[in-house]
Amino acid sequence: MGQIPTLVRKNLVLLLTLAVILALFIAAASGMSRQDFVITLLRGLAVGMLTFLVASGFSLIFGLLDVLNLAHGTLFMIGAYIGWTMYVRPDTVVDVLTPLALIVSGFTLRDVWVMIARRIPSSGVWKRLAPWMAIIPGALIGFGVLRTCPIAFWSLENYAESPVTFSFLAGQGQRVIPAPAAFDDASPLITFGGLILASMLVAFGLTLLGRSDTHAESQLTWRSFGPFASLIAAGLIVFAVNDPLTAWLFALDTGWLFLIAVLTAALSGMGLGALMEATLIRPLYVRPIYQLMLTLGLSAIGIEMVRAIWGRPEFTMPKPALFAGSGEGCPAESLWLALQNGCATMVFQGGRIRVYNEIVVPLVGLVVLIAVWLLLKRTRLGMIIRAGVQDRQMVEALGINVRRVFTMVFALGVGLAALGGVLAAPAIGLSNTMGESFLLNALIALAIGGLTSYPGAAIGSLLVGMLQQFIIKYGQIGIAIPFTEIVFKPSPPLVPASTLLLMVIILLILPNGLLGRKE
Repeated sequence: MGQIPTLVRKNLVLLLTLAVILALFIAAASGMSRQDFVITLLRGLAVGMLTFLVASGFSLIFGLLDVLNLAHGTLFMIGAYIGWTMYVRPDTVVDVLTPLALIVSGFTLRDVWVMIARRIPSSGVWKRLAPWMAIIPGALIGFGVLRTCPIAFWSLENYAESPVTFSFLAGQGQRVIPAPAAFDDASPLITFGGLILASMLVAFGLTLLGRSDTHAESQLTWRSFGPFASLIAAGLIVFAVNDPLTAWLFALDTGWLFLIAVLTAALSGMGLGALMEATLIRPLYVRPIYQLMLTLGLSAIGIEMVRAIWGRPEFTMPKPALFAGSGEGCPAESLWLALQNGCATMVFQGGRIRVYNEIVVPLVGLVVLIAVWLLLKRTRLGMIIRAGVQDRQMVEALGINVRRVFTMVFALGVGLAALGGVLAAPAIGLSNTMGESFLLNALIALAIGGLTSYPGAAIGSLLVGMLQQFIIKYGQIGIAIPFTEIVFKPSPPLVPASTLLLMVIILLILPNGLLGRKE
């Protein structure tokens, strides 16, 4: 019992800060009707959970790997666009799977490339030229044969075939299967063989660039070729069943197709994260300034790639029919009835709320919060991660590949951001700037909650989301100034300013954030 007063004394400033924040929210709630308060609170939770999915991944990467990934917001945006593509144009995704599998296949032969790299001189001019003698021809071959791959695509110049039009038609329930793409003059054998060759050359060149990794002992067995053969086989199988698979996806219920889109976006984000860490971030662990420059550059490149592929105009991702209905029985009186009737809205505490935005998104965020916390605290992988951060050499001495574990952490962090992007797309729409705004919110949330604290990321994100929504609501109903007849209505610029002000105040009181640890 004597420990409780001690804990209170040690955390007195934190407890007082939390008490003041709670008192301010209670005061804000007292100025609203119950209906407005409930709706504002749920909207704040929705924004907070989307912010948390970005902030949690950023916090994991920085807290465990000491990498500030400034491309995190762009990866959030890319997850949204990939999810949209799977949901609205699944034929494009199916067409991309075959060349993607063949391009990745060469990178799975790392043990082979390491063994060959040991036999190549690692000094003098040859050390500088050898990697590029493989990377440049591989990239040229890859770009050349990739253009001959049959991939069904939209047109940015023709509005009738643009992503905006496809989104509108999908929202109206008109899911028309576009004409399938086919090979023109090129032979599939030449195209697919060229992609495999290009992948092998680039992978070998990148291995030569990371000479420090080639000194590690690696034993070459038949299992070293298993992933390589599996990816090639999978790519060819998808190519063989392309048309029936595309027809099945277009005929699928929108709820199941949306679930597939969510999984596709999250897995794509994890794949991009693993690729970034293994090829670009890993050589720069001891150069934090270079990390910042690299990830900032990747962010700009990602934005331009999205503009080149999906265009600049904003458009929406239709919600699944389960959350988009407005017919008989809508708005529903309960969540169960809303799901039964496929209602977009339901009545709660006298107010109307959106089922997807204010119910589904916060619930998914809560599930992710618990799942990742259990992964870090209750699994062997989480124990290895925490131990590897404290003493990497000792963990490696136990026979554990810490480098591979760190790649998994980076992939998980990016996957969470991509998951947040695809969940946000039906709620807020898609735009080239959505990643920047959510990254800013996430950084503010992390500064409030603690930059290296996973629970702090959750608390900070919820505070940012609810504060923004309360300011927006008071911008509509106004704040009565005591002892006067003045009603103050906060303007839109005060929404981001309010979160920045909260961040500054908390950092002045608690320099490490609410739950941040002293470095």
